[in-house]
Amino acid sequence: MRITVLGSAAGGGFPQWNCNCRNCAGVRAGTIKAKARTQSSIFVAPDDGADGVLFNASPDVLQQIRSTPALQPARAVRDSAIAAVVLMDGQVDHATGLFMLRERRSPLPLWCTDPVAEDLTQGNPILRVLGHYCGVDRHAIALDGSAFEVPGIAHIEFRALPLDSKAAPYSPHRERPVAGDNIGMLMRDRASGRSVFYAPGLGQITPAVFEAMACADCVLVDGTFWTDDEMPRLGLSAKTARDIGHLPQSGPGGMLEWLARLPATTRRLLIHINNTNPILDEDSPERAELARAGVEVCEDGMQIRP
Repeated sequence: MRITVLGSAAGGGFPQWNCNCRNCAGVRAGTIKAKARTQSSIFVAPDDGADGVLFNASPDVLQQIRSTPALQPARAVRDSAIAAVVLMDGQVDHATGLFMLRERRSPLPLWCTDPVAEDLTQGNPILRVLGHYCGVDRHAIALDGSAFEVPGIAHIEFRALPLDSKAAPYSPHRERPVAGDNIGMLMRDRASGRSVFYAPGLGQITPAVFEAMACADCVLVDGTFWTDDEMPRLGLSAKTARDIGHLPQSGPGGMLEWLARLPATTRRLLIHINNTNPILDEDSPERAELARAGVEVCEDGMQIRP
C-alpha cells in the first residue's frame, strides 16, 4: 500500500486567502521557513496497481491532480486513477471538490456514512447537483467495524470507526452529534499485513480510537491546532479547538500525549494543519518539540509506505 498526501492543510489552505497571521504573512513574504499547502486529502493505492481511492475531495482537487502525475495515467482519451472517493465527513474542505469530478462518463463511486449523505443531499446538496452531471454510485459505510473493499483496489481492506468531532455548520447535527458525522479509517494491506489509521478530524480519543491507533503501523491524525485557545488568542474566533471538534497537540490530554503512548515502532504524522498552527514554521520551537517526540508534519506530495 502506498499513500500520497495530496493536501495537508485544514480548511482554507496555507496561506489562507484572507489571512495575515504570522504564518500566512511570513510564507508569502518568505520571512519564515514554511511550505504552502492545499486542503487535506490523501490518495491510497495498492503497491501493484495504478488505481486507488481518493480520501476527501477538497476544493483544491484539480491543483492536486495536476501536481500528482500518478492520478492521470493517460490510458485513454478520458482517464483517471481515482477509482472511488471516500469521505471522512461532510465538511466543505473535504466534499466540495466532488463538483470538480463531474465530467466522469459514469456515476462516481462514493463511500460515505448515512449522516454525511444526508448533509450532502440536504444542507449542502452536492450529491443532488452531481445527479445532473455524472451521477453518484453511493455506498454506505457501516460503523460496526466491518471490513469493506473498493472494487478494482486489490489487497486493501477498510474499516471505519465513528469519531467524536463536529459535523459541518449546515448539518442539523452540528450541535447534536450522531455516530457517522465523522469517521476514522483503519486500512490494512492484506499482502504485506501493514496498516494505517487515518483521522484528519478528531475531537477526542476514546478507548476504541486509541486501540485502532495502537494496532496500526502508521497513524495520520488531526494536526489542526497547537493549543486549544489558538484562535481566540489571535482574535480570529471565539471558539476553542475543542469547541469546533479538534484535539489540540499541546497541553494536558493533547494529541502529543496520546501519540507518546503508542508503540515505539508506530510512525506518527499530523495532517489537516490550520494556517495559524506554529508547527508550519519549520524553525519554530513547536516544530522542534515535534521532532524530539518523533512526530512528523505532513506536507503536500509526501509519499508514505507503511
